[in-house]
Amino acid sequence: MSDWAGVFIFFTVAVVFGAGGILTSFLIQPRRANPVKMEEYECGVPTIGPTWVQFRTSYFLYALLFVIFDVETIYLYPWAVRFNNMQIFTFIEMIIFIFILIVGLWYAWKEGALEWK
Repeated sequence: MSDWAGVFIFFTVAVVFGAGGILTSFLIQPRRANPVKMEEYECGVPTIGPTWVQFRTSYFLYALLFVIFDVETIYLYPWAVRFNNMQIFTFIEMIIFIFILIVGLWYAWKEGALEWK
């Protein structure tokens, strides 16, 4: 039973922190609508015409591809640090990882995700 005591304590603290944050935000939230909150916030000028503007998804696709490849390159840093002292199995794993990155970049390029229209 003592092995599971730490897990139980951790779970209890996590639930208390989560519920405490939600309860605190519920207790301190403003109850009345504030007219300043409903004003224009981008440039301060009231909008003319329809305010629903759809953006092209290519902007988000560029950002998503950047984040994916940026995060994946973080995994290359420990490999580069230990490059001289690694075994052949580790080298083969990293070659497979880089191959998967290249295939993903090739697929994005083939689908036109990197073309600015």
